[in-house]
Amino acid sequence: MKSLLSLLLFLAMPVCAGPFIVAHRGASGEAPENTLPAFRLAWEQKADAIEGDFHLTSDGKIVCFHDSNTKKLTGRNLTLSKSTFAELQTLDAGSWKDKKFSGTRIPSLKEVLATVPPKKKIYIEIKCGPEIVTPLLKVVSASGLVDEQIVVISFDEKVVKGVKKERPDWTVNWLYGFNKSTGNAPDRELPRLLSVLKTIRADGLGSSAHPDLRSKHLQTLSGAGFQHHVWTVNDPAVARRFWKMGCRSITTDFPGRLRRELEK
Repeated sequence: MKSLLSLLLFLAMPVCAGPFIVAHRGASGEAPENTLPAFRLAWEQKADAIEGDFHLTSDGKIVCFHDSNTKKLTGRNLTLSKSTFAELQTLDAGSWKDKKFSGTRIPSLKEVLATVPPKKKIYIEIKCGPEIVTPLLKVVSASGLVDEQIVVISFDEKVVKGVKKERPDWTVNWLYGFNKSTGNAPDRELPRLLSVLKTIRADGLGSSAHPDLRSKHLQTLSGAGFQHHVWTVNDPAVARRFWKMGCRSITTDFPGRLRRELEK
């Protein structure tokens, strides 16, 4: 019954006429990545979805941060998996971007989910291992978001397989970064990628924007029952090419600017 209700609610959502734009770590080109200001700005800029990176803390909380330690952006070197949520809350995660973001904190998954408006989506990138799956299910279930608003993504095959097993109604995509310096990489690697996607029962592939990716590759994925999503694209010409090829979503640091350019 819950699944049917979620589906009916989602079917009532308006269809996006243009490309489906995902804000990479929020509107991270203009606000500190993976913070509430970045996510709120993304919604103001009419992003269709936000994407954030998530880790499990030592006390079982889920926090939004890219690296496994905090040194690069906060100036203090704390390992997320070995730190409590309270300890991480003492860090300034915004000043590195601009003084006006001074005092911005590392948000919890609960806080990030609370920013997601009705009829919008969140792409939850898991940066740690399968140990996060059970806490993740609990937090998302308590958020009030419907299944169709949730997309889980990960480079870790075990995470994808684990989440899909527990929540078959969620969209769960496997991430893969093509080496841009390797010519014709999609031709050579696609057979193996298809095999992995089938084995872990993923819904799709989220990939980097390799210049040799072509319509034929996306058609092969689609023919096998898999979506294709691309990251991280800030060049309108590249975004337009992937949109025309049938890519399901385009992840960008500048959601507002990219949409304006694509609507010209």
